[in-house]
Amino acid sequence: MSPHSPDIAATESLLAFWRDAGVDACFGDAPVDRTHVEPPPAVKAVAKATAAVTPVVDTGDAVSEARRLAAGAETLEALGQAIAAFEGCPLRGLGARQSVFARGNPQAEVLVIGEGPGAEEDERGQPFVGKAGKLLDRMLAEAGLEGRVFITNTVFWRPPGNRTPTPAEQAVCAPFVERAFALLKPKAVLLVGGASAKAVLGVDEGILKLRGQWREWRLAEGGVSAPALPTLHPAFLLRQPMAKRQAWADMLSLAARLADGQAR
Repeated sequence: MSPHSPDIAATESLLAFWRDAGVDACFGDAPVDRTHVEPPPAVKAVAKATAAVTPVVDTGDAVSEARRLAAGAETLEALGQAIAAFEGCPLRGLGARQSVFARGNPQAEVLVIGEGPGAEEDERGQPFVGKAGKLLDRMLAEAGLEGRVFITNTVFWRPPGNRTPTPAEQAVCAPFVERAFALLKPKAVLLVGGASAKAVLGVDEGILKLRGQWREWRLAEGGVSAPALPTLHPAFLLRQPMAKRQAWADMLSLAARLADGQAR
């Protein structure tokens, strides 16, 4: 076919039309699973290297010590100090600069639980202060929840390479998370990300199946309970902007439940 044939000219004209209309991406014939994000090679290499040197910790003893320290904290401030003094989480010896406990209103109606601190959180000592945290704050504010949340994570030290915390690491930190829940006694809990939802609710479903479904979180001791809503992690939303509609629906569901007085 001649490079100046009518077919090529028509194709070029059509492509120019779509370009001018704002279309800047093409799609293949086969679907692509964009919910699965393969970690960069450097992150996988770090995770593999750190796995080989992760200290072996007696989880039973570590959990018992965490429970003892958590039970002795009568305020959220004291709980943060207890976490900083806790040496039983293996993440503490894998390069984390400091413990990262919480930020927000200590009399909040909503407890927000994420997965684990990242690089900026590790540097500043507060959860959700990076790009994902700024997106979370904007969504909370737009839903009328600004100043009404207390934010923490399932683990309090940065996992190497920002990897997802393991169930064992979460189990060691769980007594502190539960104590924060018991001290705050929130009207509702927002579980941000799949690792958070699975750890708190004790389920195996993925976050795309869990999100938007209200569950109950009830402590085995103390009689503290609250409705819990899993939602997508803002870091996922930054990679997959089309999913923001689902996360926004979750925020509106949370705000509506608080407004209707159904959160208890």
